[in-house]
Amino acid sequence: MIWQVTARIGVLSPSVLPAPEAVVQAGSDLAATGELQRHILASLRRIAQGFGLGAVTGLVLGFLVGMSKVADILLDRSLQMVRTIPHLALVPLMIAWFGIGEEPKILLVALGTFFPIYLNTVTGIRGVDPKLFQLGRSYGLGRGALVREIAVPGAMPTILAGMRYSLGVAWITLVIAETISASDGIGYLAQDARQMLRTDQIVLAIVLYACAGLLADLLTRLIERRVLRWHPNYRRPSP
Repeated sequence: MIWQVTARIGVLSPSVLPAPEAVVQAGSDLAATGELQRHILASLRRIAQGFGLGAVTGLVLGFLVGMSKVADILLDRSLQMVRTIPHLALVPLMIAWFGIGEEPKILLVALGTFFPIYLNTVTGIRGVDPKLFQLGRSYGLGRGALVREIAVPGAMPTILAGMRYSLGVAWITLVIAETISASDGIGYLAQDARQMLRTDQIVLAIVLYACAGLLADLLTRLIERRVLRWHPNYRRPSP
C-alpha cells in the first residue's frame, strides 16, 4: 500500500523504485516471451538439486556423528573446521574447478544447506533422553531400530528446524551463484536487468525471491504439521 501511494504521488522516482503495476507489467512481458518461466524453472531446479544433495549428506553424517562416538572423533572436528569457511568465498575456487556450468551453483547451494541440517541433526539426536535408548536396548532393539524408533522421532523437531533455516540459506547462496556465472535463473535476470538499467525487472527478481522464500517456509511448516502431528506443540488447536 505504501509502495503504491509513494509511486503514485511521485515521492519515489521510477528509476529508484518503480510502481507495482510497472513491476507486474515487466513480469507479464517476460512471461509472454517465456523468459520468466525459463528463469524460474532454472532456479527451482538448482535449488532442488542443491538442497537435496546437501540435505541427504547432512542427515547421513549428522546421524553418524550423533549416534557414534567414533564418527564424532573422526568427522566432527574436520567438519567444524570447514564450517568456519564462508561458503560464498569458495565461488572463485568452484569456478576454477568446475567451470561456469551447473556444478558450481549446485555444489554451493548444497554446501550452504549441509551445515544447518548437519548441526541440527547432531543436536537433535544428542538431545534425546539417553534413558530412551537404554529402554530400547533392554527391549532388544538393534542400532537400526534405535535410530528408526527413537532417534528419528526424538530429533525430528530440531531436524525440521534446520531444514527450514537451510532453505533460506540455499536461496541466498543461489542469488550469489546466479549473478556470477549463469545464463538463466532469477539471479541472472536481476544481473542482466541491472546492466540494462531495468529497475522494474530488478524489483521483479526481488519479489520472486521473496515469494520463493515464503512458499518454501510454508512448505516446511506443512511438513512439520504432517510429520510431527504426534507432538503436542505442533497440533492444531481444537475449534
